[in-house]
Amino acid sequence: MSQFFYVHPDNPQPRLINQAVAIIRKGGVIVYPTDSGYAIGCHIGDKKALDTIIQIRKLDKDHNFTLMCRDLSELSLYANVDNTAYRLLKNNTPGSYTFIFKGTKEVPRRLLNPKRKTIGIRVPDNVISLALLEALGEPMMSTSLILPGNQMTETDPEEIRDRLEHSVDLIIHGGFLGEHPTSVVDFSNDDIEIVRQGSGDLTPFQ
Repeated sequence: MSQFFYVHPDNPQPRLINQAVAIIRKGGVIVYPTDSGYAIGCHIGDKKALDTIIQIRKLDKDHNFTLMCRDLSELSLYANVDNTAYRLLKNNTPGSYTFIFKGTKEVPRRLLNPKRKTIGIRVPDNVISLALLEALGEPMMSTSLILPGNQMTETDPEEIRDRLEHSVDLIIHGGFLGEHPTSVVDFSNDDIEIVRQGSGDLTPFQ
């Protein structure tokens, strides 16, 4: 049975944030709010937790995972980023974007796209997400919570509880979230490629 935390969307309770981080560090799988709906995540180095996420979402081996980051301070550790890309990210994060880069050797191979060796990078514009990541002190492996048979990211934590309370270790209730898919921008090749138009303004990247 998973734990269920009611976390204030504007003023997250430090006690609950620290408890959530402890669960992540012990290998737990958590559901948490972002600026694009609810996501499911775990510690970057935990294979067993990642396997649980793959099983819950019924993901194939080519799925693109994302590293959720509190800011850009760890970007160069996990992604190959040139100066132009860094400036663009600095001016547009946090925000509703997923940025794709070639991964570095610091990214566990199981998180990289097997063909392209790429990784998604996000700095979410959500107070609870950022509080979690700040307390964790490192990026979190993450993917949108899109349950099998659905097309859209889950937005209602009560419904998530009904579906997943026996499958994950923690569900963070951070309010009912609307459907706001991220804009996806690919920096892994020589040219900047717009992969998906979402909530994030793509003007700076065109």
